[in-house]
Amino acid sequence: MRFSVFLFLPAVLALSLFALAQDTNSTSGASQTQGAATQSGTPSAPASFDQVIDRVVQREHFFNAEMRHLHPMVETYIQNFKGNAQAGVVPVSDQYFLGRLDMTEGTKDRSFMGEPGLGHKVLSKFTSLYSVRFLPLGFAQMAILDQDFQRKYYNITFARREFLGEIRCLVFDVEPRKGSGNGRFIGRIWVEDQDFNIVRFNGTYQSPSHSSYYLHFDSWRLNLRPGMWLPAYVYSEETGMHSGVTSNLNFKAQTRLWGYDLKNPGQSEEFTQILVEAPQTVRDQSTAAQDASPVESQRLWERQAEDNAVERLQKIGLIAPEGEVDKVLQTVVNNLVVTNNLEIVPDVRTRVLLTSPLESFTIGHTIVVSRGLLDVLPDEASLAMVMAHELGHIVLGHGGDTKMAFYDRMFFPDVQAFEQLDFTHTPAEEAAADQKALDLLGHSPYKDKLSNAGLFLKALQANAPQLKSLIRPHMGNGLAYSQSVRMSALLTAAPQLDTKRTDQIAALPLGGRIKLDPWTSRIELLKTKPVALVSASEKLPFEVTPFFPFLTRLPAPSPEKAALTEPAK
Repeated sequence: MRFSVFLFLPAVLALSLFALAQDTNSTSGASQTQGAATQSGTPSAPASFDQVIDRVVQREHFFNAEMRHLHPMVETYIQNFKGNAQAGVVPVSDQYFLGRLDMTEGTKDRSFMGEPGLGHKVLSKFTSLYSVRFLPLGFAQMAILDQDFQRKYYNITFARREFLGEIRCLVFDVEPRKGSGNGRFIGRIWVEDQDFNIVRFNGTYQSPSHSSYYLHFDSWRLNLRPGMWLPAYVYSEETGMHSGVTSNLNFKAQTRLWGYDLKNPGQSEEFTQILVEAPQTVRDQSTAAQDASPVESQRLWERQAEDNAVERLQKIGLIAPEGEVDKVLQTVVNNLVVTNNLEIVPDVRTRVLLTSPLESFTIGHTIVVSRGLLDVLPDEASLAMVMAHELGHIVLGHGGDTKMAFYDRMFFPDVQAFEQLDFTHTPAEEAAADQKALDLLGHSPYKDKLSNAGLFLKALQANAPQLKSLIRPHMGNGLAYSQSVRMSALLTAAPQLDTKRTDQIAALPLGGRIKLDPWTSRIELLKTKPVALVSASEKLPFEVTPFFPFLTRLPAPSPEKAALTEPAK
């Protein structure tokens, strides 16, 4: 995506912005001029460079205050790479972190990955590299520009004006003043031109000495509520970095944040809605409701365990709310069910796990597929292969443990989700599900398109030794293990994997299909045009790439809606 430089501004903004021509070198000490207020109490448009910067600082302080009340999920996936003369840059190892950001008292990270003592370590100990071991809070911290952003600490210089998506931005270069303290941000910031919120910053933190290092990053915020821009994506990259422990450190990393509104799952509306129920009809005694039979009772008990687990995972922020992506998955499952004349009671359902590692599993009759796996699958036939394997478990009666039907078992800390909920199958059940899946696919609309699915498995098999964190499952069985892969029988019918061909796409990069709303945790399919590849190095199977979201601004709520949402006095 390219940025466009805008040439025209509203008259008021053009006046305030330069005016910047009078002072574009840097800010001096604290400004003596403050933006005037209108009669309604709303700050007027800034009329000078100093007033613009004052508004930016004010909004950043408001942002930091708001973040203390929010506890989003934070996921970081890192790929270490090296150069390759034939294929360009290729991953050689990876790491994965998942936690919940907590800024109540400084920046902390409550990890889902069992990192000992993680929640008690602070910025200065995490953002640096120690023995080339990446630590998760260092990446989470990149969502925060400066916890005490003050003009007196920085020299700020106007650079240009620029569009990010639909948002007109002012671009400033920011450099810490001498003696302002360690860990201050140095780089470039983008400020939207209405409320003067920082929407992007690109650079690093100032290192305290030559023996410590901070990583470079590109941090993006999205307009998730009217007037509120919150962190959503962070991309970090280093090439040829000399850490003092090793030389030529090369890596790329993606950090995603979501689940800001987990405390409001949307069910509270049920207590305030007025529902008018239709009058009950008189039932015929011959069709009156009956107690469930033993078989029906067992099915209901299993469904209760299934519902409890899915509901708990959604409340944590690990499973997305039901939406359009589930309908796509459900269509593929229905194609398999109908063409194989299957009668499954209760019905099969589908949900999406919001994490990047490639995995799929069943919770009773609910098939769960990770966002990362959906991202990298090249086509519908490959998706059908994944769904057929999980459907095979359901058809063969490989049910889960019904202990989850007792809801007290759902009372565990969020960070223990991977420990408390286990949906793995035995090797024998996995082999049986593979065989059943091949049978289901053989009678499905996908039977003549499985060569692409086999090609995906070949690419997965080739990358599995290097990308152990990406293929490591956290709740179910893996797609690849040791030297073998799931559904390995499809490998024989697949064409030869050729990394030099631009017309052979075995797997997509991470982030290739699914768009995640960080506020609601809802997902949708990306609606992007196909991009013609100019070289084989642009294929990027399973790889990490930078973020360039198309920024938009939420419309202000109508006066009627705003009045309804105001707290009662």
